[in-house]
Amino acid sequence: MPRGRIDAQPTYVLHTRPYRETSLLVEAFSRDYGRVALLARGARRPHSVLRGLIMAFQPLELSWSGKGEVLTLMKAEWQGGQPLLSGQPLFCGYYLNELLLRLLPREDAHPWLFEHYRRILRHLGQATRQEMAESGLRSFERALLSELGYGLTLDRDCKGQPIVADARYCYEIERGPVLAARRDASDLAGQSLLDMACDDYANAVTRSEAKQLMRRLLAHYLEGVELHSRTLFI
Repeated sequence: MPRGRIDAQPTYVLHTRPYRETSLLVEAFSRDYGRVALLARGARRPHSVLRGLIMAFQPLELSWSGKGEVLTLMKAEWQGGQPLLSGQPLFCGYYLNELLLRLLPREDAHPWLFEHYRRILRHLGQATRQEMAESGLRSFERALLSELGYGLTLDRDCKGQPIVADARYCYEIERGPVLAARRDASDLAGQSLLDMACDDYANAVTRSEAKQLMRRLLAHYLEGVELHSRTLFI
C-alpha cells in the first residue's frame, strides 16, 4: 500500500473495538486498498465528529494517513443511500463482515469484491423474505472464494464433462463435482450446481444444498475457526 495520505476512499467499516479511553480501532474494507486497520483518535468522545459516522454497513468515504500497520483516520464522510439493516438481514451483515475479517488479507485490494459487497448490502436492505437474504449470502460466499483463488467449478465435473441436471454429485474440495456412485446426505443435485453457476437460488432445494456446500467449503478454508456471527444468529 502506498504510504502517506489517502483521501476520500470508498470504504465500509467491518468491526470496531475501544482503544484506550476515547479512541477506536477500526477494521475497514476499502475499494482500492483492501482491508485496512485504522485508529480513530477521540472517536468515543461525546462531541467527536467521528462518533456517529463510524458504523458498519453504511457507505463512507474515509481519509487516513500513516506509515505503520495501523493508520490514522483523519476524516469520515457518510455517503448515504443504504437502508439500515435490522432483524435477519442485520445478522447476515455481521456474517459477511466476519468472513472478510477472517479470510481477506490486509492491504490486498479487491475492487470487484468491494462492489459485490456493496450490492449485497443493498440487497439485504431490501430483503423482505428469508430466501432473499439467503440468496445474497450464497452469492457473496461464492464471490469471496473466487477472489481468494478458490473458485468453484459448477458447470462441469472434475473430468471436464458437463453437469447433468438430474444426476447426483459429491463436491470434492479443490477437485470439483464428482458423479456420485450412491446416494449420500452430502450429495448435490446437478440442477443445484447449475443454478449456483448462474447465481440463481429461487429453487428451495438449490438454496438448501448450496448452503450445506458453502458451509463445508468455508469450514475448510477457515481451518476450523468457528464464526461468532453464526453462533450469535443461532
